Amino acid sequence: MSLALLVMIAIIVICYLVGAPIGYGMIAGGAAYLILAGVSLTEAAGSIIGGVDANFVILAVPLFIFTSALLNGSGMTDRIFRFAQLLFGRSQGALAQVNVLATIVFSGMTGSAVADVSGIGVMSVKAMESAGYPKGFACATTATSAIMGPLLPPSIPLVIYGFLSSTSIGALFIAGIVPAVVLALAHMGLIGYLARRKHLPREAWAGWLPVTVSFVAGVPALLAPVLIIGGIYTGIFTPTESSAISVLYALLVAVFVYRSLTFAQFRRCLGDAVQQMGAVTSLIVGAFIIDYAVTNSELPATVARLALSITHQPLLLLLIVCLLLLVAGLILEVIVLEFVMLPIIVPIMSAAGVNMVYFGVVFTLVTMIALGMPTLGTVNFVLSKLTDTPLSAIVSEMWPFLALLVAGLVLVVLVPQMSLFLPHLMGLSGG
Repeated sequence: MSLALLVMIAIIVICYLVGAPIGYGMIAGGAAYLILAGVSLTEAAGSIIGGVDANFVILAVPLFIFTSALLNGSGMTDRIFRFAQLLFGRSQGALAQVNVLATIVFSGMTGSAVADVSGIGVMSVKAMESAGYPKGFACATTATSAIMGPLLPPSIPLVIYGFLSSTSIGALFIAGIVPAVVLALAHMGLIGYLARRKHLPREAWAGWLPVTVSFVAGVPALLAPVLIIGGIYTGIFTPTESSAISVLYALLVAVFVYRSLTFAQFRRCLGDAVQQMGAVTSLIVGAFIIDYAVTNSELPATVARLALSITHQPLLLLLIVCLLLLVAGLILEVIVLEFVMLPIIVPIMSAAGVNMVYFGVVFTLVTMIALGMPTLGTVNFVLSKLTDTPLSAIVSEMWPFLALLVAGLVLVVLVPQMSLFLPHLMGLSGG
């Protein structure tokens, strides 16, 4: 490894340790590499800017972030939660089941586990606490159900994965559906078992009329992911265009159907989205510089040769990568992890013959699981802070759910057709 590369890595690590924004650390480290390696800055800048301009798909990220802000700010998530609450009202542990269903639906529209627990997740925890659920259990079910959500479209982690690995985003969106549904059903089954053991509350059944009325009221919000997937699959619009359509749809529904979005709320949603995107933009710029640096240094090829010298078995390589990502995910945010690790890991998986759509689902799931790992997982900290719940109370309740998620990960790894069946059926091989 060259001195320039070591200096780049050292600067990024130091910036992380002192609490500086990781995007700025990546930019500073990449710039140091270019100078020390004697690379023409004009040539590097032209290549980096050209790479940004050629990847229109990255435009989907800020638009999906804005969609998330609109959905949360306009109260659409409240309607989804209310429908789910009425639907499952008479089963034991009903609110916990509602938590899973509403969280999965909402995460599928926001594409972000952290955004989910900050929005509908907090509302779910408060409702469960008021009904007599242990607070730690309420937070644990919220955290682990949020982890599954980004497997569903539109998923920001999947968009960025597709962008960095040159994989069809449409195929990735479709590939995550079956694993997410299987995990959600297993999650709800585990909650049903624990509800009986813990003697959790049973809600009163409201009757079919309130359920029907609530469903009709929630249909416009529930149609958002259907519109996105249907448009991509039928070829009406691309994944990038679907992000713009999702913003327009959310605006139209909030303003003209629900009439729940004032101009002041719109400005607040826009401000929240711009603030979030500011952090992501620095990561994107830094990622392109880092990508140029590691490609110029031939680091991915070197690491790929080293990994393949150990084993050519795709399954063993996947196991090693999953363990590495679980550890790295305790330290780095998912998006940061994608930008830092994928340029190195993708060539290894590609050389081993691993399908890139299938690996995208595996990569996303394992990094999401890292978000909830005790005790460093980001989702745990966010929920602990927002709901004023001791972290230890959340962690003590999470173990059965994390065990289920890890078992699900093993199943997804061992059975590639779980991820590839629907894309192949729809003619979206994608890699």
